[in-house]
Amino acid sequence: MIELRNISKTVNVGGAKTYILRDINCKINEGEFVSIMGPSGSGKSTLLNIIGMLDDPTEGYHYFMGEAVHLLKEKQRSQLYKKYIGFVFQAYHLIDELTVYENIETPLIYQDMKSSERKAVVADILDRFQIVGKKDLFPTQLSGGQQQLVGIARALVAKPKLILADEPTGNLNSKQGDDIMKLFKKLNNEDGVTIIQVTHSEKNAEYGSRIINLLDGKIEEQA
Repeated sequence: MIELRNISKTVNVGGAKTYILRDINCKINEGEFVSIMGPSGSGKSTLLNIIGMLDDPTEGYHYFMGEAVHLLKEKQRSQLYKKYIGFVFQAYHLIDELTVYENIETPLIYQDMKSSERKAVVADILDRFQIVGKKDLFPTQLSGGQQQLVGIARALVAKPKLILADEPTGNLNSKQGDDIMKLFKKLNNEDGVTIIQVTHSEKNAEYGSRIINLLDGKIEEQA
């Protein structure tokens, strides 16, 4: 499903080239549940953003669903993203001007789903996440944990083939966090959804079938 070859990401700091990622090589097969771990500043979120086509590597080759992403135009990458990927962001990235309902509905509009069908799908996921009572509120009226739940609901609503999750339980209480991880595991086991999560939590990492450890922008080991 995903192959990264010799992926590096650099930034210029004071005229000097600094590596955020260096010579990353890995393959992730469809149906895997992979946890990316490593200390702060090791490049975990940057790697996830590159996999999700939200950031470009400085060097290297990126293949996704048989497509050479590094050769695609931005519009083509965007279409791939909308078709296959659900992204759970650490900072939520909800649209402040839209209600909870409208935020969750947005990915379905991109997929040209009929209005009546969208209503049914959004109603179902609002119920699943127990946020029906929040549907007409705006993100600024929600707590951090509630915003995170809305962000996760939005990522899952279009039934993506790949879920990318950056510290998905970071703003949730322990019960909510456990529920989300169990939901991810169920989606992985029963629906074959591929999941890649960045996490600091050993407990959350163990939900995955494989752990990739990053250190100073390099893959240290793949367990």
